[in-house]
Amino acid sequence: MPLSRRHFIAAGAASALGAAARRAPNIVLIFCDDLGYGDLGCYGGALATPNIDRIAREGMRFTNAVSANPVCSPSRAALMTGRYPTRAGVPNVLFPRDEKGMPLEEVTLADILKEKGYKTACVGKWHLGHRPDYLPTRRGFDRYFGIPYSNDMKPAVVMDNESVSEPEATQDTLTERYTARAVKFIDDNASSPFFLYFPHTFPHIPLYASQRFRGKSPHGIYGDVMAEVDWSVGEVLAALKRHNLDRDTLVLFSSDNGPWYQGSPGPYRGRKGMTWEGGVRVPFLARQPGTVKTGVSGALVSLMDVMPTAAAHCGAAPRRPVDGVDIRGILTGAQPQVERDVLLYFDSWNLQCARRGDWKLHLARYNNVTYSPAPEGGRVNLPLAKPELYNLKTDPAESYDVAARHPEIVSEIRARAEELLKGFPEEPRRAYAETMKRPATDPPAGALPQRRASS
Repeated sequence: MPLSRRHFIAAGAASALGAAARRAPNIVLIFCDDLGYGDLGCYGGALATPNIDRIAREGMRFTNAVSANPVCSPSRAALMTGRYPTRAGVPNVLFPRDEKGMPLEEVTLADILKEKGYKTACVGKWHLGHRPDYLPTRRGFDRYFGIPYSNDMKPAVVMDNESVSEPEATQDTLTERYTARAVKFIDDNASSPFFLYFPHTFPHIPLYASQRFRGKSPHGIYGDVMAEVDWSVGEVLAALKRHNLDRDTLVLFSSDNGPWYQGSPGPYRGRKGMTWEGGVRVPFLARQPGTVKTGVSGALVSLMDVMPTAAAHCGAAPRRPVDGVDIRGILTGAQPQVERDVLLYFDSWNLQCARRGDWKLHLARYNNVTYSPAPEGGRVNLPLAKPELYNLKTDPAESYDVAARHPEIVSEIRARAEELLKGFPEEPRRAYAETMKRPATDPPAGALPQRRASS
């Protein structure tokens, strides 16, 4: 059967990856919590991050990467499974009171790599369920060490595999201890293919840094924290180099969503918890000398792409249908971008925006600013009487609604988003239908809709 252009290019990229690697490739995935797009030096930020910048310099820096959700647990579910969080059963942030986590039928990247003989470890914040069945050690990881959810949740326990090793974390030494565990894992498994998932607790608040970094940055405690995270990245890179694994290891670096109260979203509007671009646009770096082309890519990519891409790179394949796409062709320089469908922006079960290329369409919005007091009657997702259209290439801050100039684009994106939604579970389909029926005001573009009494 003849290959399609997309499959032909993917096959060529696979050949290039295979030729460059001398052994089964390792995967190191470093993931920050609430790091802003505009924080890092390599993205023009104010913070000094020389080790993270080195990944960008020696690899590929993406300027158009988006998370699958603007908050923690859903974003991580999408990262691990390659599926929208509303499809993977994690639409909202999980809390210590929750008895369940990511549904057990979901398959993680660690699951499929372990089946290929990979050694696997998760060091840091998991946040996909802290009861035994949902811990990393039951989701494909051989070892786990870290706080299993956000560090502002109580009790902030530290777990070693499935046991609590610290009833209340000493957080100022957390990054240092995480790093020691990550480096030891590399040292212990240098002769085997391995997958190290290193999701840092920080810069999620409350912020803590060890004594040698505290007070050293001109940008306050946030700067101190990121200086230590950057040091940690340098230690991981040094461990790879010490074992002569640079050319055999795909190193990926990103963040789960945009910055919360501190940190910079760069030129983008909004912050964590919002489907404005500042809530989902994230730094994304990839490095594997001899395999990943050096340079900057403006291709639209999603963190859902990590799972199918890393799996294919390691000769594996997802066991369940995924929403992410294989971007190996971009990484190797074989193609400037990949074919992809309209990207959907969810907050909880709610579809709020949809994106095709540079065009982003806003369909619905909450009636209050995220993390602010709810209005009388409660927080609710409401339809935008006039959907808003923004060209992110010419208007990254989503400041100029051009829907009236391009009604055909509005119609096309909306129709495709609603068609895609038909393939989702009942909850997001019902949420969208209920949203569109709610009486709402017709606010100016960019403003919040409010409830309107039924006529």
